[in-house]
Amino acid sequence: MSNPDQSIPVLAIDGPSGTGKGTIASRVAGHLGWHMLDSGALYRAFAHVAVENDISPDDASGLQELIRAIDIAFIQTDAGLKIAADGTDVTDCVRSEVGGKRASIFAKIPLVREGLLERQRRMRVAPGLVADGRDMGTVVFPDAFLKIFLDASAYIRAQRRYNQLKEKGFSGTLRALRKEIAERDAQDRNRSASPLTPASDAIVVDTSGKGIVEVFNEVVALIEERLLEE
Repeated sequence: MSNPDQSIPVLAIDGPSGTGKGTIASRVAGHLGWHMLDSGALYRAFAHVAVENDISPDDASGLQELIRAIDIAFIQTDAGLKIAADGTDVTDCVRSEVGGKRASIFAKIPLVREGLLERQRRMRVAPGLVADGRDMGTVVFPDAFLKIFLDASAYIRAQRRYNQLKEKGFSGTLRALRKEIAERDAQDRNRSASPLTPASDAIVVDTSGKGIVEVFNEVVALIEERLLEE
C-alpha cells in the first residue's frame, strides 16, 4: 500500500452538512489547482453500493470485501463534482436525503471508517489536496497545514438543504429536514468513531449569515495568511 508524501500540503475543511463546505472546498481546490476529496460522498457512495448489494451494517465479512473491491472516483465537471462507483454515476443517488441517512449508518461503524481511512489518505498527491468532511482535521489529516471548521445554525442549514432539494426536483418539507439535521448532528457528534468536532487547532467560521462568495474570500484569506507563515 502506498505511503503518501507527508510534505504535500492538505487543507482540511470540516463541519456538518448545510454549511457550504462542499461548495467552498470545490471552489478553493479550483482556485489553488489542487485535488479534492469529498469524504462525505465517499461514505455515501460506499453505503449506496453496500445497500444495493444487500450488505448489512453488521455483515463484517461483506463490508471488508466491499472495502477491498469498491472503486470510487470523483470527477470534476462543468456541472460540478460527479461521483462514480464501480464505473456507474451515482451522484444523484448519494446526494439525496436517503443517501445521507445510509451514509450516517455505515459511517459510525469502526470497521468501515478504518477501511476507508487509508483510501482517503492515498488521495494526498501533488500539488496539494483540499479535504472536505467531518474528521479531516482530527483523524484523516491531523497534520494539515490549515484546518477550517465551517458551521451554521440548524435552521439555516435546513433552509439551505431544502432549497437545494427543490432545485434538484427532490421532495421534502422544511420541518422534516430540520428534524433530520438535528438527529444527524446528534448522531455524528456522539458517535464513538471519529465524532464530529473541530480540531483543537481549527479555525471556526460561522457561515449562517454569509453568502458563498463571502465565505470563499474569507477562507482564501486564511490560506494566504497561513502560507505566508510557512
